[in-house]
Formats: sequence, structure tokens, C-alpha cells
Amino acid sequence: MDYEIFEGLLSRQQPFSRAERVADLLREEVARMLLSEVKDPRIQGLVTVMSVKVTKDLRHANFFVSVLGGVSGEKAAMKGLEKAKGFMRRNLGKRLRMRRIPELHFKLDETIRAQENIERLLQKIHE
Repeated sequence: MDYEIFEGLLSRQQPFSRAERVADLLREEVARMLLSEVKDPRIQGLVTVMSVKVTKDLRHANFFVSVLGGVSGEKAAMKGLEKAKGFMRRNLGKRLRMRRIPELHFKLDETIRAQENIERLLQKIHE
């Protein structure tokens, strides 16, 4: 392998921003809390954190979650997440060495639903 080509590839890569590193850390910690610490039955075992986007100023974190249980399960889980938001933010403050813990915002991740819709449409085309 040509070292110059390899070195050129490395130099073109963008380093991870602080917001991306914080987003990864928050995703891991909140997912861990949802599995073992949050006792709300509307959330336990039904919610999966798909991705996290943190603003550049690190003041807001948008959690995109997937919920099992249909539309009624989604509504109940989103209410449970809103209720548990303060508990999670307080625990993040204890665990993470950050000056400010971002405000947590939970949103449904629509990518799985969109993917299923595309697959359904492709299935119709092939029939």
C-alpha cells in the first residue's frame, strides 16, 4: 500500500466535533438509564435510542427514539420520557464532567417507518 495515498486519506477526514462526542456519550448514558434505572412502565424495554443530535453550543440534545407497541405505545412512551426527563438530566449531571448538561428533547425516529413504507412500495412495483 502506498503510504502517501494512505496519509492523504487520513488528512482529508474531518475530526469529530465536540458536539458529536457529547452526543455519543449522551446516547450511551441515556440508553443505559432507560434499560436499568428508569422505572416508568411506559418506557421499560420499549424505547430504543436511535441517534442523538447536540447543538454546537451544547445547550440542547435531540434524542431520536424508536418505540415498540404501535401508535398508542408511542404516545404513552413519549409521555413517560417527558416525565423522566428531569431524572435523566439530573443523573447525567452527576455522571458526566461537563459544565452544563444539555436540555433533553425526545422525538420519534421516523426512519424505520419510512423504510418500511419504501419497502412496501417496492414490493408493489415488483408484483
